[in-house]
Amino acid sequence: QVQLVESGGGLVQPGGSLRLSCTASDSGSIFAINTMGWYRQVPGKQRELVATITSSQRTNYADSVKGRFAVSKDNAKQTVYLQMNSLKPEDTAKYYCYLREDRARGREAWGQGTPVTVSP
Repeated sequence: QVQLVESGGGLVQPGGSLRLSCTASDSGSIFAINTMGWYRQVPGKQRELVATITSSQRTNYADSVKGRFAVSKDNAKQTVYLQMNSLKPEDTAKYYCYLREDRARGREAWGQGTPVTVSP
Protein backbone atom coordinates (compact mmCIF):
# COMPACT_ATOMS: atom_id res chain seq x y z
CA GLN A 1 0.00 0.00 0.00
CA VAL A 2 1.30 3.40 -0.97
CA GLN A 3 1.81 5.86 1.85
CA LEU A 4 2.19 9.59 1.35
CA VAL A 5 4.16 11.69 3.81
CA GLU A 6 3.53 15.44 3.82
CA SER A 7 5.51 18.26 5.34
CA GLY A 8 5.72 22.05 5.28
CA GLY A 9 2.46 23.25 6.76
CA GLY A 10 2.28 25.88 9.46
CA LEU A 11 1.24 29.39 10.44
CA VAL A 12 1.95 32.30 8.13
CA GLN A 13 0.79 35.90 7.89
CA PRO A 14 -1.37 37.10 5.00
CA GLY A 15 0.79 37.79 1.97
CA GLY A 16 3.37 35.25 3.09
CA SER A 17 4.57 32.03 1.49
CA LEU A 18 4.79 28.36 2.37
CA ARG A 19 6.05 25.31 0.51
CA LEU A 20 4.46 21.92 1.01
CA SER A 21 6.17 18.65 0.10
CA CYS A 22 4.82 15.13 -0.24
CA THR A 23 6.76 11.95 -0.92
CA ALA A 24 5.37 8.53 -1.74
CA SER A 25 6.84 5.62 0.19
CA ASP A 26 8.35 2.77 -1.80
CA SER A 27 8.51 5.07 -4.82
CA GLY A 28 10.00 2.31 -6.94
CA SER A 29 6.75 0.35 -6.84
CA ILE A 30 4.59 3.18 -8.14
CA PHE A 31 3.44 3.03 -11.75
CA ALA A 32 5.46 5.60 -13.66
CA ILE A 33 2.43 7.24 -15.29
CA ASN A 34 0.60 8.87 -12.44
CA THR A 35 -0.98 12.02 -11.13
CA MET A 36 -0.07 13.68 -7.84
CA GLY A 37 -1.41 16.80 -6.28
CA TRP A 38 -3.04 18.63 -3.44
CA TYR A 39 -6.54 19.03 -2.10
CA ARG A 40 -7.69 21.01 0.93
CA GLN A 41 -10.53 20.87 3.39
CA VAL A 42 -11.94 23.07 6.11
CA PRO A 43 -14.29 21.75 8.80
CA GLY A 44 -17.85 21.43 7.57
CA LYS A 45 -16.94 21.67 3.89
CA GLN A 46 -16.10 19.18 1.18
CA ARG A 47 -12.53 18.49 0.22
CA GLU A 48 -11.63 20.58 -2.81
CA LEU A 49 -9.02 20.46 -5.51
CA VAL A 50 -6.06 22.82 -5.17
CA ALA A 51 -3.69 21.61 -7.90
CA THR A 52 -2.61 18.43 -9.65
CA ILE A 53 0.29 17.48 -11.89
CA THR A 54 0.82 14.46 -14.09
CA SER A 55 4.04 12.57 -14.70
CA SER A 56 4.22 14.41 -18.04
CA GLN A 57 4.11 17.70 -16.07
CA ARG A 58 0.62 18.72 -17.12
CA THR A 59 -0.91 20.88 -14.38
CA ASN A 60 -4.42 21.78 -13.27
CA TYR A 61 -5.30 24.48 -10.73
CA ALA A 62 -8.36 25.65 -8.88
CA ASP A 63 -9.35 29.12 -10.06
CA SER A 64 -8.92 30.46 -6.53
CA VAL A 65 -5.17 29.71 -6.49
CA LYS A 66 -4.17 30.41 -10.09
CA GLY A 67 -1.29 32.86 -10.27
CA ARG A 68 -0.46 32.38 -6.57
CA PHE A 69 0.30 28.67 -6.18
CA ALA A 70 2.63 26.48 -8.23
CA VAL A 71 2.68 22.69 -8.22
CA SER A 72 5.75 20.75 -9.30
CA LYS A 73 6.82 17.11 -9.33
CA ASP A 74 10.00 15.10 -9.19
CA ASN A 75 9.13 11.89 -11.01
CA ALA A 76 12.30 10.10 -9.95
CA LYS A 77 11.51 10.67 -6.28
CA GLN A 78 7.69 10.50 -6.62
CA THR A 79 7.57 13.77 -4.74
CA VAL A 80 5.16 16.61 -5.32
CA TYR A 81 5.56 20.18 -4.11
CA LEU A 82 3.17 23.07 -3.68
CA GLN A 83 4.66 26.54 -3.55
CA MET A 84 2.05 28.87 -2.06
CA ASN A 85 2.60 32.61 -2.42
CA SER A 86 0.47 35.63 -1.57
CA LEU A 87 -1.43 33.56 0.95
CA LYS A 88 -4.84 34.74 2.10
CA PRO A 89 -6.84 33.90 5.23
CA GLU A 90 -9.26 31.94 3.03
CA ASP A 91 -6.40 29.58 2.15
CA THR A 92 -6.51 28.32 5.73
CA ALA A 93 -7.26 24.59 5.59
CA LYS A 94 -5.82 21.15 6.02
CA TYR A 95 -3.93 20.26 2.85
CA TYR A 96 -3.93 16.66 1.66
CA CYS A 97 -1.51 15.07 -0.76
CA TYR A 98 -2.97 12.77 -3.41
CA LEU A 99 -1.59 10.15 -5.78
CA ARG A 100 -3.32 8.15 -8.50
CA GLU A 101 -1.73 5.59 -10.78
CA ASP A 102 -3.08 6.28 -14.26
CA ARG A 103 -3.77 2.74 -15.44
CA ALA A 104 -6.55 0.20 -15.13
CA ARG A 105 -7.06 -0.70 -11.46
CA GLY A 106 -4.44 1.83 -10.52
CA ARG A 107 -3.95 2.58 -6.86
CA GLU A 108 -5.00 5.77 -5.15
CA ALA A 109 -3.60 7.16 -1.93
CA TRP A 110 -4.12 10.12 0.38
CA GLY A 111 -1.79 11.66 2.89
CA GLN A 112 -2.75 12.39 6.48
CA GLY A 113 -2.98 16.10 5.82
CA THR A 114 -0.89 19.06 6.94
CA PRO A 115 -2.49 22.18 8.39
CA VAL A 116 -1.98 25.62 6.89
CA THR A 117 -3.15 28.66 8.85
CA VAL A 118 -3.02 32.14 7.36
CA SER A 119 -3.57 34.72 10.08
CA PRO A 120 -2.14 38.08 11.18
